[in-house]
Amino acid sequence: MYDKILLPTDGSEVSMAAAERAVTLARLAAAPLHAIFVREPYPYAGIGEASGAALLDYETATQQQGLEAFKRVTALAQAQGVNLVTETSEGNNPAEQIAEAARNCGADLIVMGSHGRSGVARVLLGSVAGKVLMLSHVPVMIVK
Repeated sequence: MYDKILLPTDGSEVSMAAAERAVTLARLAAAPLHAIFVREPYPYAGIGEASGAALLDYETATQQQGLEAFKRVTALAQAQGVNLVTETSEGNNPAEQIAEAARNCGADLIVMGSHGRSGVARVLLGSVAGKVLMLSHVPVMIVK
């Protein structure tokens, strides 16, 4: 079925729904689960007088968000006896980071949540899940 499953997570409720599905699939396939949290760089670097304190606050907040996401995924994986590896990545394009992580870890399935943007927001902001679908060389399961 699957030899390794990649789970991008940000700790949101929709990503946790994807985590539940990914953990169940990993247990059924006796496959390890690889979870990734993608941190985007500080968005205001290089703009005017970017505050060092604001940068530190951003770094701390995103690090905490990743730790909390991994804590929740770890609890799900442990409850079902699934082997879990976690990874934090940083980059300006989360979809590219996710597709690259799938290649690097040898995943043959990506399970991820969709935040369900619609209308103008989807056109202007795009969809990380949609971009992963376009970039990935392995199947992608989108969970709403």
